[in-house]
Amino acid sequence: MKYTAKTADKFVLYQNAVQSADAEVDFIDRLYKKAYGRPALHFREDFCGTQLISCEWAKLRKENEAWGVDLDQPTLDWGRDHNISKLKPDVAARVHQLHQNVFHVIKPKVEIIGAFNFSYFIFKERRTLVTYFKAVRKSLASEGLFVLDCYGGWESQQVMQEKTKHDGFTYIWDQAAYDPINDHTLCHIHFKFPDGTKMKKAFTYDWRLWTLGGIRDCLFDAGFSKTDVYWEGTTKKGEGDGQFRKTKEAENEPGWIAYIAAMP
Repeated sequence: MKYTAKTADKFVLYQNAVQSADAEVDFIDRLYKKAYGRPALHFREDFCGTQLISCEWAKLRKENEAWGVDLDQPTLDWGRDHNISKLKPDVAARVHQLHQNVFHVIKPKVEIIGAFNFSYFIFKERRTLVTYFKAVRKSLASEGLFVLDCYGGWESQQVMQEKTKHDGFTYIWDQAAYDPINDHTLCHIHFKFPDGTKMKKAFTYDWRLWTLGGIRDCLFDAGFSKTDVYWEGTTKKGEGDGQFRKTKEAENEPGWIAYIAAMP
């Protein structure tokens, strides 16, 4: 497909470049089965954006139901029109949208809550992150699981740009600023097209670069009883292989991605 800065839809580009919703759903489904010996049916996607993961969850089993929470109504509308609407009617009926603040949603109680694409990094203060985690814990069923992703490595603190070619466009991850005193970081996503045009700052993230240890401490402060880290393996070229395995120790790398699974 031929994209240009004028004709491309930034949400389509984002989903193609960043998200692997089917793999993410398969991963959390397996985690829950391993933890509780049965499949989960009810899933909540916090900071859901276009709700692509929620749609994949509803497609997994005919009993599955998903709720997506986000503050941005236009993004939810896009997800409804481009993702939910493409599902079979009986599947689409099991995907719900909640235009609410994640701090305030505690019902319905669900078995799994996910916060992906590092979205919770928007909470820069420890007390704010703990408050969010407490709200999540209240929303979980007694046999519940909270799954988050995290990234790091020494390159995550560098001002740099990383370019990745995709079919019809180039994805550019731009780490524009990092403050080592408070761990605040400013990042952008740009897209470049074969005709030479660019979509600059299609997405901007004003975050705190949280560490795995800091996140786990906040989870325990919020009342979670157990946390496990799932570390991504690497290929012979030193690139992530998409396989995440539970581990207690890991060697730091230039860049890494991991998941945290927390139980109430």
